[in-house]
Amino acid sequence: MMCLGMFMAILDVQIVATSLPTIQAALAIAQDQISWVQTAYLIAEVVAIPLTGLLTQLVGMRRLFVIAVSVFTAASALCAVSAGFATLIAARVLQGFSGGLLIPAVFSAVFLLFPVRLQGVATTFAGVLAVLAPTVGPVVGGWITETYSWHWLFLVNLVPGVTAALGAWLFLPHDAPGRDTGAAVDLTSLLLLATALAALEIALKQAPDRGWVSPPILALLAWTGTAVALFTRRVLARRRPLVDLTLLGDRNFAIGAALSFVLGIGLFGSVYLMPLFLAYVRGHGALEIGRIMLVTGAAQLASAPIAVALERRLDPRLLTGFGFALFGLGLGLSARQTAETDFDEMLWPQILRGGAIMFCLLPPTRLALGHLPLHRVPDASGLFNLMRNLGGAIGLALIDTVIYGRAAAHGTAILERLRAGDAATAVAIGIPPEMLAAGADALDDPAALALVRPLIERAAFVETTNLAWALTAALTLLALVLVPFVRWRPRGEAMPR
Repeated sequence: MMCLGMFMAILDVQIVATSLPTIQAALAIAQDQISWVQTAYLIAEVVAIPLTGLLTQLVGMRRLFVIAVSVFTAASALCAVSAGFATLIAARVLQGFSGGLLIPAVFSAVFLLFPVRLQGVATTFAGVLAVLAPTVGPVVGGWITETYSWHWLFLVNLVPGVTAALGAWLFLPHDAPGRDTGAAVDLTSLLLLATALAALEIALKQAPDRGWVSPPILALLAWTGTAVALFTRRVLARRRPLVDLTLLGDRNFAIGAALSFVLGIGLFGSVYLMPLFLAYVRGHGALEIGRIMLVTGAAQLASAPIAVALERRLDPRLLTGFGFALFGLGLGLSARQTAETDFDEMLWPQILRGGAIMFCLLPPTRLALGHLPLHRVPDASGLFNLMRNLGGAIGLALIDTVIYGRAAAHGTAILERLRAGDAATAVAIGIPPEMLAAGADALDDPAALALVRPLIERAAFVETTNLAWALTAALTLLALVLVPFVRWRPRGEAMPR
């Protein structure tokens, strides 16, 4: 039942991703604002995830899961009936907050409910379901949108949500809350964390339009730094902190958390970039986008048993390095797209990325959590998963900054090359040969410019999208420098601190 709840939370991101252009058109959302549908969910998850450990102690794992999955189900219904951008974003925040409690609860349960000899099996089962959601999500989302409407992307959560809540209430162990159940949630720390993340996201999204040194952007960045400093000082001083930052004093956990952050950038970034490109450049509908993106999920599912088998036998540092190198290569290959790129050109980059994901997930999770005392696992699992979602949220903002912040400059550069008589550029973006033959002055004619402008904007979008792919690839490959610093001992031997 807990894995069903986790499956819903992961699937929700996937099935919505392929239909973002459809939702944007239906609700008249500006193209550079549509990423907020995903970003709002991720930010709310990031705020909720650190609360998992504390809330597990306060109300018990069983009660917390039932409450979270129930709220997630209700929020899904609210998303479905949203009639505008603001109401949809508000519902996504509620949905993301409740979903943020579900995923770390499952990973905590692996270590809390199962003996050591069964933890590998439990991790495998949870991991397979975690990759099954991306496998079926794109196609399911596209099929739902084109067969019914985008509203059903959220309504499909209702029956599984009720089933998971009832099943968990009936079958999970009746764990008692911790003794100190009267302890209050540190609302001040929660407010500092939430406002810091929100300010950072808004600054990253608005900076390309307003300028990085404009007073509003500088004020947002200043508050982000101040809030993070105050948050860190406060949580380190409290007996029961909102986030146990002392976990970062453990070398393996700190490196695992950093790798999780980078993985989040690549995971959520690639799931965001592909639908945008396929919809705005290739003109595909949601179902066709889902079919193309099915390759990544299928590769994840196919590689899962291989990753599990090797994780039991080989040094996890080698597997982690292999995973991030392969994932970075898959991201980098997507940085060479043209306006004609479609399924065939996207095939191998998707296979490489999908095949690498389990190697980027399983070994770092074991390295980060497997050696910790049981009483620290809930907090550690929350922080570990927080870093992946935080990476995703910040990654989407950086991608939007690259795409929409640089698009105008790239468009101007393309126009200047055309005016200089660059035949290769004209052919590449699809300008009719007769217009090019008329000379550069033809581009000054309003009618001709109106015809050419969409082609220029599409070409600029392709170029900036490639820059975004290159950025995610560079960050992923840069994470490889952390792997040699991991301390590891074979199972059965004490882990050095």
